[in-house]
Amino acid sequence: MNTLLKLVADSYGLLPLLAIILLVAATVIVERLAFFSKSVRSAANLQHDLDKVKRGNLVDIQKIAQHYEGTIQAAVVRSGIAHHGDLEADFERELENAIMFEMPKLDRNLWVLDTAVTLGPLVGLFGTIAGMISSFNVLGSSGTGNPLAVSGGIANALIATGFGLTIAILGLVFLNFFNKQVRNTVLQLDLVQSMLTIRLAATPHVEARLSAISHN
Repeated sequence: MNTLLKLVADSYGLLPLLAIILLVAATVIVERLAFFSKSVRSAANLQHDLDKVKRGNLVDIQKIAQHYEGTIQAAVVRSGIAHHGDLEADFERELENAIMFEMPKLDRNLWVLDTAVTLGPLVGLFGTIAGMISSFNVLGSSGTGNPLAVSGGIANALIATGFGLTIAILGLVFLNFFNKQVRNTVLQLDLVQSMLTIRLAATPHVEARLSAISHN
């Protein structure tokens, strides 16, 4: 305990701040891992189920929406069900709106992780600079008679930098991974949109035929 308190004091209280940044980053990482694990798995299964549905089979598509309730893919499917029979262009616009509405869920809290990646090394560097200033003050007041006082202070200050770099390295790896998952999920949503358009949207010639029948 005394050693830990000494490290906190030598880092000018920055180690607790770095620990908080690490905790926040780790919380975001765990939450996003759980989200994308469910999202990617659901997308693959939903696409497989949707591929088996024949054109115009609204009942089976409703069953798919209920089965995957709570996922962003199901929200897009529900939008397709609500606008089934619309002309293809109108149908696609409605699905695009549904996808855009779900987009904030994909990169939620990633800005926090991005901030931690940048802030961690900067806080660590600040601790190192403060420690080196203190060490040079010791050197100026005691000359070269006590080199351990100087080197010890610098060594303790570098702990903050090492801690900050650890946060940056860990956070950067997961941030890039999550950015890739966002792009993959958007592509999956585009595929779901295309599959729903084929199965639920009315083509122009079908719409014209229905209009002619209604007029007759």
